[in-house]
Amino acid sequence: MKYLCILLISCAGFTSAQSRTSTDDSLALMKATWNFLDVASGVTWKHVHLKDKELFQSNQNINVLDTKLKNRRVVFGLVSADTPGDSTRKLVPTSTLTKKAGAVAAVNGTFFNVKQAGSEDLIKIEGKVLDTTTYASNKPLIEHKQAALTIRKRKISIERAPNERAYGWDQKLNAPDVMVTGPLLLWEGQPIPLKKNAFNDNRHPRTAACITREKHLLLVTVDGRNAQAAGMSLPELTYLLKQFRCERAVNLDGGGSTTMVITGQPYEGVVNMPSDNKVFDHLGERAVSNAIFIRKK
Repeated sequence: MKYLCILLISCAGFTSAQSRTSTDDSLALMKATWNFLDVASGVTWKHVHLKDKELFQSNQNINVLDTKLKNRRVVFGLVSADTPGDSTRKLVPTSTLTKKAGAVAAVNGTFFNVKQAGSEDLIKIEGKVLDTTTYASNKPLIEHKQAALTIRKRKISIERAPNERAYGWDQKLNAPDVMVTGPLLLWEGQPIPLKKNAFNDNRHPRTAACITREKHLLLVTVDGRNAQAAGMSLPELTYLLKQFRCERAVNLDGGGSTTMVITGQPYEGVVNMPSDNKVFDHLGERAVSNAIFIRKK
C-alpha cells in the first residue's frame, strides 16, 4: 500500500453550516495523507481517517473507489438480492452481493424496505425490472426519486428527473440498467438545493456516486455514528464531493447500509466501518437489497 497526498482536491467549494470555514476544510483535505491501493487495472481504492476533528470540526473515515469511465479492463453493473420473476423478496449483505456479481469491488445501492425487503425505487438490471415504484401523479416526487444511475454499453451515467412532477420518468429511461436514487447533490458542478429536514441536515454514514471533471467514476463511503467517525450531513457530503472535482453526484442509501467491499481484503472484503453493530469495526454490515459493482472484464 502506498501513502500519498490526494491530488484531485481543489480549493473550490461553499461554506458548510457545521464547518469553521470552507478554507479550513479544503486545507484539511489537501493536507491529509491518503492510503492508495490498486485493486484492479485502473481501479484504485483510497482511504483516509481524519482523527483530530480536522474536517467539519469532526473525525471522519472516508473510502473512495476511483476509476476512469472508459476503463476498458472493467465493467460496471447493478446487482440485486431479488431475482426477476421471483416474488420472494430478500435482503443480503453487500459482501454477498459482491460475490454474486463476481465483482472486484462494490458499494451498497439505493433505498429499500427493511420490513418487506425489496427496493423502494425502480431497479432495472439487464433490461429486467425488479421493482416498479408507483407515484401519485398529483404529488411532487420525493428527493430520493429524482435521480438515477444508468448503465449503457459499459458507460455509467447520472441522470435526473426533468422536474418534481415528472410522473414515471424513471420508467422511460432508455438504459438496460437503471437504479433510481437521491437526493441529487451536484449537477454540472453546481450544488442542488436540498430540503431542510433531519435526513439531509443531520450527520449520518453516507454512500454516494459521482462523475468528475476528468471523467472518472467515484464511489464514496463516509462512516458515522461513532466518536471516531461522525458521518456527514448532505451539505457536508456535497462539499466533500465538490472538492473531489465531481460534476454530477448523487446520494445513495446510507446509515447502517453504508458499506464498501473490495474482494481479497479481510472481513469478507468490508473495508469501511459499517455502523449497524454500533462498534467502530468492519463487522457491522447490514443486509441490503442491491449494490453497484465493478467487475474485471
